[in-house]
Amino acid sequence: MKFNRIGALSAPSIGVLLAAMACIGCGPQQTAQVSQAPASSTADLMKQRGLNEADVSAALQTYTPTGKKDTYLTFASGGHGGNMIVIGVPSMRILKYVGVFTPEPWQGYGYGDQSNAVLEGGSRFGKEMTWGDMHHPALSETNGEFDGKFVFVNDKANARIAVVDLHDFVTKEIVTSTLIQSDHGATFVTPNTEYVVESSQYPAPLGGGYAPIEEYQDKYRGAVIFWKFDREKGRIDRAKSFAMELPPYMQDLADAGKLASEGWVFINSFNTEMSWGGTMEGNPPMESGASQNDMDYLHIIDLKKAEAVRNAGKTTKIAGMDVISLETTNAEGLLHLVGEPKSPHGVDVTPDGKELVVSGKLDTHATVYSFEKLKGLIDAKKYEGKDQYGVPILPFADSIRGQVEIGLGPLHTQYDDKGNAYTSVFIESTVAKWSLKDLKVLEKVKVHYNVGHIVAAEGDTVSPDGGYLIAMNKWALDRFSKVGPLLPQNFQLININSEPMQLIYDMPLPLGEPHYAQMIKADKLDPVDVYKPAGYDVVTDEPNPNAVTAGKERIEREGKDVHVYMTSVRSHFTPDIVRVKKGDTVHLHITNVEQAHDATHGFTVGSYNVHSSLEPGKHVDITFTADREGTFPFYCTEFCSALHLEMAGYLLVEPS
Repeated sequence: MKFNRIGALSAPSIGVLLAAMACIGCGPQQTAQVSQAPASSTADLMKQRGLNEADVSAALQTYTPTGKKDTYLTFASGGHGGNMIVIGVPSMRILKYVGVFTPEPWQGYGYGDQSNAVLEGGSRFGKEMTWGDMHHPALSETNGEFDGKFVFVNDKANARIAVVDLHDFVTKEIVTSTLIQSDHGATFVTPNTEYVVESSQYPAPLGGGYAPIEEYQDKYRGAVIFWKFDREKGRIDRAKSFAMELPPYMQDLADAGKLASEGWVFINSFNTEMSWGGTMEGNPPMESGASQNDMDYLHIIDLKKAEAVRNAGKTTKIAGMDVISLETTNAEGLLHLVGEPKSPHGVDVTPDGKELVVSGKLDTHATVYSFEKLKGLIDAKKYEGKDQYGVPILPFADSIRGQVEIGLGPLHTQYDDKGNAYTSVFIESTVAKWSLKDLKVLEKVKVHYNVGHIVAAEGDTVSPDGGYLIAMNKWALDRFSKVGPLLPQNFQLININSEPMQLIYDMPLPLGEPHYAQMIKADKLDPVDVYKPAGYDVVTDEPNPNAVTAGKERIEREGKDVHVYMTSVRSHFTPDIVRVKKGDTVHLHITNVEQAHDATHGFTVGSYNVHSSLEPGKHVDITFTADREGTFPFYCTEFCSALHLEMAGYLLVEPS
């Protein structure tokens, strides 16, 4: 069998394999007969399906037989759903949604005491957030390599970040600071996950206060928060976290330096015009007001020096956060600016950390900045001036190695293992492959349509893999069956090793609006199969004090509080009759005592909005008020055995 790199099959092999695919499930003798079938039968099948050889090659590159696992896992944002999507590559099968910023019923996330406490950690100004706008998953790193331990995600709308532990794919923590009111340059991690970076997008008075929009330049500010991450605890250390005040430009995407540039953080921005709209008040809309200048500003932050300034106590408290003021930032030389082509949306550090690629949506170039040049200019204090806030500006021409003409609307860049860069081109609906060394476009592949971010296999690390790239497209138009005016997004898998590049899979994604993703080798992950010992609390990652063992189930009344200590096992709950009075507060303590892989149960009480997922060994606590008398069945919601329907009971709420 002949392959062209990772997957492009030669024509004879296509015929043999397509015929074999037509007999999946046949016995060995039948399979042998099919593999020897005349080529006309394969041709007939291709004609019947309206397929050409490129279609068949693509299908064979992504087809994954039952029981065979994917080489990579992609962690993609769930956009407005506030959850995270886990996708296998090359199969492009959705393997899991992970509840993060919003309730996720199948997992019981947001329907029990433990996960409710996690969601409450993301409340802002005392208000519970019931939706999120997830943008940028970031896998934890060790020495600049994905290590498969954690993934961090942000909520642009509500300036929150979350920690998902990959030992069980469960959200453990959500943190937020009212210092900023939105974020976009989040989440990005430093090479050993010392910090999780979160920068604001839309300027506002720091801490959430009011100021007239007319005082935008004086009272509105951006900020970047460096959340300290405790690897041992797997949690954010708020006490060691700090922030820096930034000018009121709209900070956008970010990236952390690595290898040659480790210890530095880069954030691009738009709206150096500091436009704030007011279309009904005689002002131009922000869209045009923020698109006047030829250059915006790339922010260059010396994180190591900023950390030292913070540790020296040179901060002020705003919204409970230690903040380095702009005045102190300028005095200590923590922040420098350099021009970047207008309306940039990506700043991507190269694998060796020596260069940065910035793309301007309203420019046609990708601009390659040299970190060595930037650092030299900073050390020599060679500035072309300062902005109105006193931040020094480095000369653009002296900061770059060059530019490459990409096309109309370049956005975001990823890298492979051969010295090539790949940039999404929004207006053209293409992905451009270009040489970092020569700064020349090598080829383009069409995608459908309006591509935003792209993700390549480990393309954000010090050692990208190459092979696969996913274009995360915003429009689907004519790609799929009609489902009304609201269409799915379209993730398209591209074989970037084939020559030319080959688009090999279309994946409609019925969630709006996914933004970014990262792709990791599947063998770097080692999640648990069951929770041990039974009675495990998935948020605290230790046995729950209310855990119940078989034979010790009970119901205890303490005044108006009724504590039900319950176990689940195929195929019954114990106890299966719970008697309370109207007005009682019911505390369910349920332990799935199963220790068999995939022996998951669910639990729900009808009409009470009570639900939980009980994976093997998991313990949950659920508290609710029995505020309506009546007879309420409860049952297992996860088909678990032949007697699944009999796994049920009753909550009896007597009149008070």
